[in-house]
Amino acid sequence: MSESIKATRATVAIGALNVDGYMLPDGSYRMSQTQAAETVGKEEFNARDFLASKTFKRLSGEGYTDGKFIEIESESTQVRGQSRFRALPLEVVVIYWVYQCYRGNKQAFSLLIALATESLERRFDDAFGVVRTEQERNDITTARINALESDLANLGEGFAIDDDIRRERDYFESLLKQNSIDPYGLPSGDRSEGDKS
Repeated sequence: MSESIKATRATVAIGALNVDGYMLPDGSYRMSQTQAAETVGKEEFNARDFLASKTFKRLSGEGYTDGKFIEIESESTQVRGQSRFRALPLEVVVIYWVYQCYRGNKQAFSLLIALATESLERRFDDAFGVVRTEQERNDITTARINALESDLANLGEGFAIDDDIRRERDYFESLLKQNSIDPYGLPSGDRSEGDKS
């Protein structure tokens, strides 16, 4: 059994979404693997499979080691193990969400655009001395997520399909070029007598 770490829990608002956030004794933050997946419309096993994939290992580098469980600190008398679960550093949650965007997940796409825009707005607000409450920020983020989801629904599946087709075409084009074949040239080779016109 992996070693567990005690953490404190707080509700974190992301626009209209509320997720459980956890702070470890060292001050770092975590999100449950389950909520990381559910926030972008996936099941927990999807996040677990992603964390075990070669793609994640390449994206996260060598520094990430899975296996830490957290245990929620509580005043009530709970049986040990009832509140233990696998938690992910926020950087890993973002890597997972970005990967979901790459895979065409519109919910992840809307969420990340809204969060990235909010992050930039916070920096601009700070530079220009603009003060907003967290409620105002959440209202703006909620409206942005809803607008993006609506726009993506109107855009339809072409949003991801066109990119997939382009990516596949580029792959096969590079494969042909690696084998010294001009992808846009006429086929060469011996033609049989019946093929001559």
